[in-house]
Amino acid sequence: MHFIACCFKKRAMKNIILSFFALIVGLQVQAQQEAMFTHYSFNTLAVNPAYAGSRDALTITGLGRFQWVNFEGAPKTNTLTAHAPILNENLGVGLSFLNDRIGPTNSNSIFIDLAYKIKVGPGKLAFGLKGGVNMLNNDLNSLTAIDDNDEFLAGVNTPTQILPNVGAGLYYNTEKYYVGLSTPRLLENDFKNSIVTQAKEARHYYLIAGTVFSISKKQNIKLRPTALVKVTQAAPVELDLTALVYFNDVFWVGPMFRTGDAAGILAGLNVTDQFSFGYSFDWSYTNKTITYKNYGSHELMLRYDLFYNNKQKIRSPRYF
Repeated sequence: MHFIACCFKKRAMKNIILSFFALIVGLQVQAQQEAMFTHYSFNTLAVNPAYAGSRDALTITGLGRFQWVNFEGAPKTNTLTAHAPILNENLGVGLSFLNDRIGPTNSNSIFIDLAYKIKVGPGKLAFGLKGGVNMLNNDLNSLTAIDDNDEFLAGVNTPTQILPNVGAGLYYNTEKYYVGLSTPRLLENDFKNSIVTQAKEARHYYLIAGTVFSISKKQNIKLRPTALVKVTQAAPVELDLTALVYFNDVFWVGPMFRTGDAAGILAGLNVTDQFSFGYSFDWSYTNKTITYKNYGSHELMLRYDLFYNNKQKIRSPRYF
């Protein structure tokens, strides 16, 4: 869940949306804060540094999420990741960038990922480290106060704060399945202004898993179920589930479900062996205030694999 960086006084709000944001996330509440993506299974590097280099190619992935469309001040999240194997595929390196905007709050992060892989059984086990910075800015001057003399909003715009963080992860994958465990931000930093602590980063833990198997060899139809479990202090455990059906390794479609939040559908296309495109739509089923005032949440996904040799191309497609 995204977090709003300030607890506003209701009397200072002209727009009910800002009061709603303050209500659902609040100041100092340890809740789901990390950006969510319905395409989580295409964006593994964002939560697990051990994934770096696992696709045996230079993989560049861009994701844009537009949550609660038509709901003023709703979250908009964009991420760009790139990773590749180096040194005979024993090491993987990656770079992750994230921009997350909600209401007057704009946060950015940039991280470098490093993974070391060893052969274990039929697959590879990778150990990953992540290091970078989180940047947060609150444009409280953009808010319109009923009382022009409201001291809470007067002059409390926060300069961009830059705080370092580190993360770690494990990732095991074979040709048929994968599983990973990670915590991308170990440090629980405080973001402050001159008046209050605006937000506190909560440590999140992620368990990811997925597999792929044939359901019709004759027609070349495969099923790819995946799961993502998110755990953080003082918040309900959140489970994301998808079940994508692949047709001829070219087109895929399937449902998604997120506990306590939304349900929807994903669809995508492998335009070539190297370039993929995906779209998803999900609808919140838990909060009527949101449900009746928006057009759902939409995501776009683009991914490109740059292969180094013909051997890598032969292994296409890559499901993980």
